[in-house]
Amino acid sequence: MTDTALHGKAFDSRGRVNREVRLVRHPDGALAVGDLEVVPAEMPVMAPGRVLIRNLLLSVDAATRLRLDPISPPGYLPALKVGEALAGMVVGEVVESDVEGFAPGDLVHHDLGYRDYALVDPGNQALGVAGSLAKLDSELGPPELQVGLLGMTGLTAWAGLFEVASLKPEDVVWVSAAAGAVGSVAAQLAKAHGCRVIGSAGSAEKVAYLTDTLGLDAAFNWRDGLDGPLAEFAPDGIDVYFDSVGGEHLRAALDQLRPYGRVALCGAIAGYDGQPPSAPENLFAATTKDLNLRGFLAGTFADRLPEARAHLADLWGSGRLTLDLARYEGLESAPQAVVDMLSGRTIGKCVVALG
Repeated sequence: MTDTALHGKAFDSRGRVNREVRLVRHPDGALAVGDLEVVPAEMPVMAPGRVLIRNLLLSVDAATRLRLDPISPPGYLPALKVGEALAGMVVGEVVESDVEGFAPGDLVHHDLGYRDYALVDPGNQALGVAGSLAKLDSELGPPELQVGLLGMTGLTAWAGLFEVASLKPEDVVWVSAAAGAVGSVAAQLAKAHGCRVIGSAGSAEKVAYLTDTLGLDAAFNWRDGLDGPLAEFAPDGIDVYFDSVGGEHLRAALDQLRPYGRVALCGAIAGYDGQPPSAPENLFAATTKDLNLRGFLAGTFADRLPEARAHLADLWGSGRLTLDLARYEGLESAPQAVVDMLSGRTIGKCVVALG
């Protein structure tokens, strides 16, 4: 199969076109659209032991930002070099396969997103074990559901609440970034489990979404303050804090948590733009209150994905859980989608439709 560049795009002998999103420069503070570019890329050529996949729906995740600085956090995935293509979870359709168990037409997920076509080695993962190539059950739902609620987004929320925070029905739960992809699932899961759930977000529109659409018990705009609303909506304190923000949000949670409270540290988006927030000055509250603070990566619980997926699919099928989409069309829109998601301009799961 011969690849030929025509009109600035990469074509193969079958007329298939491939492009990818690359890092133009390391961001100076907040990510800008110009820090990323969509460029023609060589069309992958089928090879032994590989699976050729046409990517369909890209998951746009906040954790991608951690790899765009010159140095990524210690223990995390390596930082991307300038000119290197981004990686991300994606749902795709198998075009050709030389791997047993994968056949043309199969719906799969893998971690070589941010491109139209990917040649995947099932033994290698760009994002660790959580990004392993796997076949999806199309009967569970469409790609939109598989990339979000039934994918790593749903697993992160599920594992954080049930495995990390040991959620109990009588708990009072605060979820930060509750209008985002993971936060919205976590908030609904806690509500479905019988908890009183308080959500915070960064705009009046999102606050209304949390109460009117997701049915949370209370919600507030963190830009108007943290301590006052938490004292108002949880006068006796909280038992669980699902943290996607860090910084001042974690400080407020430490003040509000009751003895033996639990914190699931999912992320720290307050420090994703190159200026990590200072550690909470009240961290000793974790000692005096006998709190359990645990950070986690969704990939740690990759073996629990079938169990989480079954639970989430059951709640979705019964109408007790939903996942709204911020949908962008075409790979060319991916840089804008990443910027919008990181800046808080999207609600629910941010995805880019590729095919």
